[in-house]
Amino acid sequence: MFSTFTRNQTALPSMGDDTATGRRRGFTLLELMIVMIIMTILIGIAIPVFKEIYLRSKETTLKVNLHSLREVIDQYTADKKKAPQALQDLVDAGYFRELPLDPITGHHDSWVADFSTTVSSPDQTDSGISDVHSGANGVSSEGTPYNTW
Repeated sequence: MFSTFTRNQTALPSMGDDTATGRRRGFTLLELMIVMIIMTILIGIAIPVFKEIYLRSKETTLKVNLHSLREVIDQYTADKKKAPQALQDLVDAGYFRELPLDPITGHHDSWVADFSTTVSSPDQTDSGISDVHSGANGVSSEGTPYNTW
């Protein structure tokens, strides 16, 4: 039931000499090269896919942050009866702890605010920021510039 190993027996094969044939056991150079080529091909396929997924996640985050900023601008305008004069007003009034990150530029202060001279409701007393866009100069994977979103 239990096997006992003598000094020359091992439970696992080793990379030593094969006493039956007199050859050394191990991998040949050809086998190692084939494995390296397969790994290189797999890595070559994975890197572009990873870059595309990473870009799409940044673009999705940008859309969500823009949506949040626009909703908060509307809430601020409805609550205060005036539009914010700067994006920092949203932080100062407690609508955000800090401005959201623009994931394309990597900065909190790269947002571009659009000012409007019109009021959105009869109760509104002052005009101000009506919309916000990304400060990024690049083009999205959809083919549109980020600063037009």
